Amino acid sequence: MQVRRAAVLGGGPGGLYAARLLKLAQPSCDVVVHEQGEPDKTFGFGVGLAAGTQRRLEAADADTLRDILAAGHRHDMTMTVGDRSARVRNDRLIGVARTELLAVLRRHAEKAGVRIEYGARRTADELDADIVIAADGVSSATRSTGGFGEDIEVGRGLYLWCGAEFALPDAMFAPVDTEHGVFVTHAYPYSGGRSTFLIETDEETWRRAGFDRSTDATPPDASDTTSLRYLEQVFAAQLRGHPLIGNRTRWTRFRTVRCKRWSSGRVVLLGDAAHTAHFSIGSGTKLAMEDAIGLVEALAGEPDAAAAFARYEASRRPDVERMQELARRSQLWWESFPSRLHIPVERLMVAYMTRAGNVPLDRFAATSPDVVAAAAEQYANSTPPAQGLVDWVLEQPLRHERGEFPRRVLPAVPAGLALTTFADVVADPWDDAGDAVVARARQARRDGADGFRFTGPADRPAVLTRLDLAERVRTEAGGLVVVDGPPSLRGDLAAGLVSGRCDLVSFTEEAA
Repeated sequence: MQVRRAAVLGGGPGGLYAARLLKLAQPSCDVVVHEQGEPDKTFGFGVGLAAGTQRRLEAADADTLRDILAAGHRHDMTMTVGDRSARVRNDRLIGVARTELLAVLRRHAEKAGVRIEYGARRTADELDADIVIAADGVSSATRSTGGFGEDIEVGRGLYLWCGAEFALPDAMFAPVDTEHGVFVTHAYPYSGGRSTFLIETDEETWRRAGFDRSTDATPPDASDTTSLRYLEQVFAAQLRGHPLIGNRTRWTRFRTVRCKRWSSGRVVLLGDAAHTAHFSIGSGTKLAMEDAIGLVEALAGEPDAAAAFARYEASRRPDVERMQELARRSQLWWESFPSRLHIPVERLMVAYMTRAGNVPLDRFAATSPDVVAAAAEQYANSTPPAQGLVDWVLEQPLRHERGEFPRRVLPAVPAGLALTTFADVVADPWDDAGDAVVARARQARRDGADGFRFTGPADRPAVLTRLDLAERVRTEAGGLVVVDGPPSLRGDLAAGLVSGRCDLVSFTEEAA
């Protein structure tokens, strides 16, 4: 499709990148970006870009990526619980200041011939353009007033973004148990000698700390200084004497945005306006910039806007929905994170890396052999082999108060072992349905059950959720916990064993 005039609503990373790519692909197109804010009033701290995203950006626009990398800061990742840490190397993970990223993208967009207009709120209806690319963020007015079939799911936990004026040596995950409850920081360095600190907690802890009141008292354009000053003390060791910096920093709940349609007439949604994925696994910047690549490619290959938008959505939706499902699992894991603080940090790192089913145990062992070897030794009191980790995990014996088992795969329930079977199919092990399973498990334990067997559908999403539900019951009700799954998912089941989600597994037949 030859586009004569294109308007982009939103001057964030996705909008600027889409504008540049479109102008490069169609030089005669008049491309204008409309950003309601001013260029020197950008909000936010650092943005993370992983290796996969960098490869896609390099293929689409190597010049822009080169400048982004030059402005970025490479780092590894460390998890610290108490006085123990586990470190994972990641050669291509970088953090870059959002201000620097936007400056690079603005410069390259304008170099390509894109016009950027600041300081006025515009709507799609008032713009004279063949197509309107709505990249106006998670609170998109375009989406909320259009026919896109939006659905917004609000998370249980609360979080806030802040920063500090020093560069951490690594990305860091660190929980701190306070008099009010547990706070967890996800922090990472970025360019300019600064670090992002994202801090989250559960609602009960948030209320006990009085942050419901400080949030209500904070104006929308200000930072919650009460929370920041308290959290400086909580994370004093991690901050190394530096204060926390706010930037319209206030507690909020993550909103997962989904839309039935990404386009309506001449308007098409991009990035957070169309979809969001939890920050613990899915960067909104990553998804938005990859959307821009897909949209411009679709426009080049179709005769009209309707066909191009349909192709764009068809090509991007599977990847986005996969990322949203991984992010959903990761979000649930982090929202329940305080229940795992008793786990040794190396096993906790394995649990973290395998939480969403995106990183197989054997692949993680190949990239971080020291961490996985330590976790495996804690799991089995034995040194794992260099090869065949999954099989080794499954073949380890278990000595449990309810009996001794020669291997972790249970072929049949031994005589005299009273296991209550749960075949509940739940989407969220920590919602009301999960609460009901835990209540039944506790009653079963009071009635003399030795433990529990979790069974159900053999598809991978069901097995991964079953492992999470089993972990919750194992933690809150106790007893011996067995999880059923097909042999084809032996890697996921082995990761569940090392992570402490279950004690034993049982192989079931594959679905026909």
